[in-house]
Amino acid sequence: MSTPPPAIPPTILVVEDDDIVRMLIVDVLEELEYQVLEADGCEQALAFLRDEEQAIALMMTDVGLPVMDGRELAKQARSVRPDLPVLFASGYAESIDVPEGMSVIGKPFSIDQLRDKVKRILS
Repeated sequence: MSTPPPAIPPTILVVEDDDIVRMLIVDVLEELEYQVLEADGCEQALAFLRDEEQAIALMMTDVGLPVMDGRELAKQARSVRPDLPVLFASGYAESIDVPEGMSVIGKPFSIDQLRDKVKRILS
């Protein structure tokens, strides 16, 4: 009896302009055994999103990005990938109005909070 091939873990696109914060989020998600793509801004994120070969299960983005804020990025992401779940990270989570089908996590967040939020979104 052959064993099935291991499941490929979901890929999460992390969009964060602060290098240290992005590195910490990526480290946590990789420890949780997700595949992670990193973008330091909207241009790089949109390039990943427009690549039809690239599977992306979730986009996690900072709200306060330079050039284009996270909400505008989410809108453009949804124009390319209409069903893409989006998780906003913000220090002002309680004051953020998130569109339908999108979630928010307040900064700073714990590893457990991030794990639980991502699992809930992807399940």
